[in-house]
This record gives sequence, C-alpha cells and structure tokens, in this order.
Amino acid sequence: MSSSSQYLRTPLLCGDEPEEKRKEIAAYFNATFERYESLFETLIDDRAYYQQPIPLRHPLIFYYGHTATFFINKLILSGLIEQRINPEFESMFAIGVDEMSWDDLNETHYDWPAVSAVKTYRQQVKQAVNDLIAHTPLTLPIDWQNPWWTIMMGIEHEQIHIETSSVLIRQQSLDLIQPHSEWRPWTETSVIPKNEMVAIPSGEVTLGKTYDDPFYGWDNEYGHHQAEIDAFQASRYLVSNQEFLAFVDAGGYQEDQYWQQEGLQWRNFSKAEYPTFWIPLKQGWQLRLMTEVVSMPWDWPVEVNFHEAKAFCNWQGLQTGQSVRLPTEDEWYRIYDYAGVEELAEGEQATANIHLDYAASSCPVTRFAHGELFDVVGNVWQWTETAIYPFDDFKVHPYYDDFTMPTYDGRHNIFKGGSWISCGNESRKAARYAFRQHFFQHAGFRYVIAGEIVKQPESNYESDTMLSEYAEFHYGDNYFEVPNFPQALAALAISAMGDKPAHKALDIGCAVGRASFELAKHFDHVTGIDFSARLINLGVKLAEHGVARYSIVDEGDLMLYRERRLSDFGLDEVSQKVEFFQGDACNLKPIFSGYDLVMAANLIDRLYSPTLFLSTIHERINSGGLLLIASPYTWLEQHTKKEDWLGGIKKDGENVTTLDGLKAVLGAYFDLMAAPQQVPFVIRETSRKFQHTLSDVTIWIKR
Repeated sequence: MSSSSQYLRTPLLCGDEPEEKRKEIAAYFNATFERYESLFETLIDDRAYYQQPIPLRHPLIFYYGHTATFFINKLILSGLIEQRINPEFESMFAIGVDEMSWDDLNETHYDWPAVSAVKTYRQQVKQAVNDLIAHTPLTLPIDWQNPWWTIMMGIEHEQIHIETSSVLIRQQSLDLIQPHSEWRPWTETSVIPKNEMVAIPSGEVTLGKTYDDPFYGWDNEYGHHQAEIDAFQASRYLVSNQEFLAFVDAGGYQEDQYWQQEGLQWRNFSKAEYPTFWIPLKQGWQLRLMTEVVSMPWDWPVEVNFHEAKAFCNWQGLQTGQSVRLPTEDEWYRIYDYAGVEELAEGEQATANIHLDYAASSCPVTRFAHGELFDVVGNVWQWTETAIYPFDDFKVHPYYDDFTMPTYDGRHNIFKGGSWISCGNESRKAARYAFRQHFFQHAGFRYVIAGEIVKQPESNYESDTMLSEYAEFHYGDNYFEVPNFPQALAALAISAMGDKPAHKALDIGCAVGRASFELAKHFDHVTGIDFSARLINLGVKLAEHGVARYSIVDEGDLMLYRERRLSDFGLDEVSQKVEFFQGDACNLKPIFSGYDLVMAANLIDRLYSPTLFLSTIHERINSGGLLLIASPYTWLEQHTKKEDWLGGIKKDGENVTTLDGLKAVLGAYFDLMAAPQQVPFVIRETSRKFQHTLSDVTIWIKR
C-alpha cells in the first residue's frame, strides 16, 4: 500500500465538489482493490486457492472471485451497467460466503476456473468500475437512492472480505502460505500487568444512524435505539493470552458447567481443548498468525469464538463470586463514550491498532490507551452478549436485501470495535457486524461485572412485512373463497404431467416454498430457488422444523400472530424431498438442470431480463418436460426496463401482448399445450385491505 493511500478512510458522501468526490472515491476503490490483491499474494502457489481452509467454507478461489462478481451483480441490479463480463463467474462466485443452511457447499458442483482466469476477470472488473467512476454523472449527496451508492457498496463489501479472507488464510495450511512485505505482523511483546476493573458510570446511549448520515453504512446501522445504562465495571484490558491461559490450565475446556448448551455442543464436536490459533509444542505454546507461527506473545489479546469467551466469563464468575459476563452492545457504547474515543481521522495514523495502520496482527493489550481503558477500538473485535436485532425504523436496502435479515435469528452475536485489519466502514463507531457464535474472526473480548441483561425481544424476520405477507399468502387462510394460489398452481402442473416421468421439478421464484412442498407430493425431488434469502429461509425452517411463526397486520400497529405447520396441510411427509437454494433466475448455475417440470409463478414480470430467462430455460428441462408460467403481466419499469418487457407494448403501431412475447421466445423449443387460463389470488395486507389479482397460466411442453 502506497504511503499516499495508507490512511484512506471511507469517504464523506456529501459536499459541493462532485469532481473532487469522484477522484476521492476512485482512490478509495483502487486502494481497496489493490489491498485485496496483495492479500492473496500471501498464497504460495495455485494449490492454496483450491484447498479448503476449513470444511464448511469454500476454497479461497471462491473468495478471490467473489468480491469482483459482487460488483457486477449489484451494478446490473442498480442499472448502472447492462452487460455482464463473465456470466459463468457471476453465477459461480455469487453465493456461498456463509454456511447458511441453504448454501450449496458440495464441492462436486463446482469446476473452479484457473487462478489466472480469475486474475484476468478481476482486472476486467477493476477497469469497468474505474470507467463507471470516471464517467457516471455524480450528484451529491450520495444516499440510498443515488446510483453511486452501489459503487460504495461494492467497495465496502470488498473491505469486509479483506478481513474475512485473512481469517481463512490464517486457517490455511502453513506450507501453502508465505510472508509478504505488506503483511508483516507486530513483533513487540512484553509482560502484561494484572487485569483490573474500571468503574463505568451510568448514562444514556443513543444508537442508530439517520438516513441522511454522510457516511456509507449497512442497513442494520440505520434507525433509532436509546437505552439507560446502569453503572457497571469493565476490564481495563482485553483478555490476554496470559489471562486466558489460567482458564485453560484450570481445565476450563473439560468442565461442562462453564459452557452454555450450544457452546457445549460445539466444544464436544470440535474436541477443542484450547484456542484454535494456539499450538502446543514441547518448547512451549506457539501462536498461528496469518502467514507464520511465532512463540506465544502472552500480552496479546486471546482470539476465541463466542462460546469460549462466554465459558471464560462463567469460570471467572465462579472464581470471584461476581456477576461476570460479556458486555452488551449498549454497554460497549457506554464504554466508548466514557473513554472519549473519536472516529478515525482522514490522513492520520489511528490511535488504535486498526485499519492496518500499523501491522498485520494483534499487538500487546497495553499498547493503545483510550482514557482509563485500552483497546476500546482496534486490536481484535470484542464479542458482546447481544444477538443482532433491527433498530426502530430499520429498512432493508433493495439492492442487498439479505445482508442482515438472515442474521436476525437470535444466533448471530454482535461484536464491536474492529480489529487490526478492520478497514472502511468496519472501523466506524456505528458499524454493526454479527457472526455465528462458533465462528472465528480476529475476535476476542473484554468482560464486565454487571447486572442481569434485559432480554431483547425476539427479532426473527418473520415480523418483516413483506415476508409476513408471503407467509400468509402461501400458508395462511383463504379469503373471499379464492383457493390457495401456490397449491392451485401445483395441482394444475401435476394434472398436466399425467403419466409423464416425475423425477425432478424446479420451482423458480419459489418465495417461501408452498408450491415446492405441494409438488413434492408427486415428484421424487423438488428444487426451490429464489433470489431472496429472506424468503427461502422460511421454507428452509419449515422443511427442517415443520413450523413457521409470523405476525400479520390487523390495523395500524396492532398485530395478529400465526403459527403454521406443514402437518396442517399434509406436507410434513414430503418435506425431505424439497431443497431450497438462493439464485438468480436469469443466471442459474449449470447444476440446476434435468427437470421434468419447471414452474415459474408470478416471476417473469419481476425479472430484469425475462427474455434471458425464457430463452435459456429449455436447457434445464428434459425432452417432453413441462414449463408452467403464471403471471398477472404487471410490467413495471422498477423491475424491468421497458425495452425488455415481453408484452403490454405497441410495436410498429400494433399491440403486442405478453402471450405474443411468450410465443415468440419459447416457440423455438416449446409447444403451448392448451389455451391460457386465469387463476385468481388474493394477497392480504391488513384485516380490511386485500389485493385481488388474476394470473394468466400457460403450460408448455418441450419438444
């Protein structure tokens, strides 16, 4: 990293000089892109790209390509570009970062490309983004509605992956990693003083950004939350390797009483006996850093997952007879305010081990003082007791609807403060990142002595308005004697199949999955695919647990609560025949093929390129197989550019209907089985407001 760009921070998105802001964003983009490139130069050869660092994550070749494809996919979604650079890569590298239950991590499905090909692709993307930054009209401020927000989203997304990929490199076999001049660790280490408690007085904290905040943020940062915090005590230092060693030596990993239920399951499964980056050798403990192993620096912070941090606190509490635990998110903000920490300044070296301003590792916990405490920010992330939840007035960004929503499940805990490699948005006070409790990042903890935690209300995203409406649409009551729409479509499809082979069916645009389960009554296996992780996750929950709970609007702020079970519909016995995946209907992976039926319900008029979908869907269907298309033909420019509408337009002075468009595109490979029929559906918005719509259903047979 050149000295001129060393202390670049995430830029202000307001101002009076658009051309200067254009140059600033270009510099920020290129510095981030080059830093990501240099990170992968720590891999000794191509083998390191293809060997999985840990079994539940993709090999590093995926992450190398992922950030570039993210740019292209989001820029297409926002309309800033129209042409893909490499559709195969932009499907292969798009989804699978986190081990969500709906992710496809079966490596037999992936024929990873050569490293050289991905390097070339990344340079093509770099050039494309630089061209956009140079020529796209820019008006300030850049807010959610500004197309430039997508450019910032891509840059900050790559900043995140600089950190997460560095963790995977740290977990890769050491013989596949090499030191690098830009990724040298700290060498300083000394004797640590005994940790002690600092009194934090009571006070009020205010969390959440306004939607006109001048800095880029992820959706979970916006909204409003206030809390009164009682006085408590916080450890002066982060827990060091030395302090954690006492827990290890005391048999902490062997004593069940210190571990919560899920932590105990993780410990038993992993057979953990000490922190994952510790290495026991005859000459003494060693520590695995990103590119090397060093003698244990006892005064550096210990790096553990949430389960280990929580077990230590429980052990410490039993030793001292005090109420020892991790801080909540609110308490971390109280510590931040009390310590007088300030945001990182542009062009100046941080007064914390953060933003890669110093070296590529943790450092002594005594190195950076913040008031009476040390490392309030920086060094390592700090686990909290708080499962991530939405602030009041939370909204989902339309171009990244599943950045946070899938984590509102009570199983992703927030950590705060950033680590030595946390750059850009990650380094700001408002940043809210949450990981599964068994995950490893560059994360440690400090502990507090404090009272009981006020339980946060359940924040499962079944309370999300759109998701709740879909849940009720698929699994709720029938209204105005209109039959259940997904069930009716599945029945039409099964009837049309007759005695044709019924091995595999694809429900594309499956939403929350009712039709997928209904098709499983007839087919041996059903694949449900939807673009939105928020929606398919409800189908996944139903398949796994057989029950979904959600709230629907009665009137105003009054809610009604629903519980639906697959057994209510006679679908519990077929749920194991259904698999759900996240995917883009216009850019599906090659593995999704060989189907006897494809059903696309109310999908085509919501696609950015319906012709692309329809002109390639024959590749997914067996000869003699069926394609069912249902749509109310509600063409809207917010979903599909007008020039890409299949119908509802005039051409050469003549009316062109959507059925005309379907025949034109599908005619090369399909025959229309029968005249279209209209199937009604009702969407409930409140107890007194409903949408009544007719969907045109056509069934096509592949020649």
